[in-house]
Amino acid sequence: MDRRSFLQAGALTLGAAALPAFAAACGGGGDDTSAAGAGAGGGGGNRHVKLGFIALTDCASVVMAKELGYFEQRDLDVEVLKQESWPVTRDNLLRGEIDGAHCLFGMPFSVATGIGAEQPSRDLKIAMVLNNNGQAITLSDEFAGVGYADLEGARDALAAAGTPQLAMTFPGGTHDAWLRYWLLATGSGFSAVDIQPVPPPQMVQNMTVGNIKGYCVGEPWNAVAVAQDIGFTHLATQDLWQHHPEKALVVGTRLTEETDVLKDVMGAVLEASRWLDDPDNRSAAADTLGTQSYVNASPDDIRGRLTGVYDLGGDLGEKTFEGDQMQFFRDGQANLPRRAHGIWFLTQYQRFGYLDEAPAYQELVDDLILTDLYAEVAAAEGIDVPDDDMAPFEIELDGVTFDPAHPDEEAQRP
Repeated sequence: MDRRSFLQAGALTLGAAALPAFAAACGGGGDDTSAAGAGAGGGGGNRHVKLGFIALTDCASVVMAKELGYFEQRDLDVEVLKQESWPVTRDNLLRGEIDGAHCLFGMPFSVATGIGAEQPSRDLKIAMVLNNNGQAITLSDEFAGVGYADLEGARDALAAAGTPQLAMTFPGGTHDAWLRYWLLATGSGFSAVDIQPVPPPQMVQNMTVGNIKGYCVGEPWNAVAVAQDIGFTHLATQDLWQHHPEKALVVGTRLTEETDVLKDVMGAVLEASRWLDDPDNRSAAADTLGTQSYVNASPDDIRGRLTGVYDLGGDLGEKTFEGDQMQFFRDGQANLPRRAHGIWFLTQYQRFGYLDEAPAYQELVDDLILTDLYAEVAAAEGIDVPDDDMAPFEIELDGVTFDPAHPDEEAQRP
């Protein structure tokens, strides 16, 4: 499928065997605008806000801000609305059907450069980062001999499999970036595989029926593959890039204009982020997230990886992450939307072949990331703003240091 076909289709579920569940998930309509919970009884008028989310564990700070009453305490009437896919989320943001969303950090850059939208748009802005870490690359049990983070073994197994079909969730999004970066690190070319977009909740079923042999997605859909004995965790993304940006609060034109409302939304989400990073609260959060209104998965499948204990599957045993599992606040380090990270995504678009030439790096990140607004909200909430907005950082998977002052070096790297 070419990019144009994907964008027109909105989202892809592979193979006829997977279609019934996908149709049920879509509810037969173009987008799901049913509220995920009862509307808060805050103010009316422009204090009414619609926030979208995808059924992933890392929607937790938006969901818990709702469930804990943090939006209502700030006189906000917030609806949290489940979206069926990232393309639907994009379209609803651009049309103003929702005001903001739990969203891929890379989506605004992908949409602005025309990778993830037929008509490039800079209307999607990053207000804050929602979480670091906590995604994974899952491979089918057919590849179980590869083991954890064995890049050479993965390269050889992929080559022996012909042209296996792998899945990510949105072109130019975070899962696409992690999957393609990993492929290059293994020494595999993109021609060795067939990469297709699949909505996150449909990954497991597509692997179950053999449509895909591996995928990169957020939790709990990696843990669910392990629980159902169909796949194993080959790499957690915190071992690709520790404390990488993952989901962001992305907003459309209404909230970029009504900054008083947006600042209150951000303050409530920051409050929930702090609550979530208290280890004593994580199990309760898993119970809330597991309900049908939200992630609709077993709380136990959510709980393990949310607390940092990974059953890897494939006879690999357990791996425990302490402090670098999914993080929502990290003592105020998690939530700053760093412009250096945005530049990194733009360089990867060139490495991956999405862009033929360098985009306007600094102009794009300055336009799409609401750095000053985040600093203002953080100050009001008593949160220190990190001073590493444009600092170099290391990608652990291949030991490369990225310097945002010299993006062309990364963009031209094989």
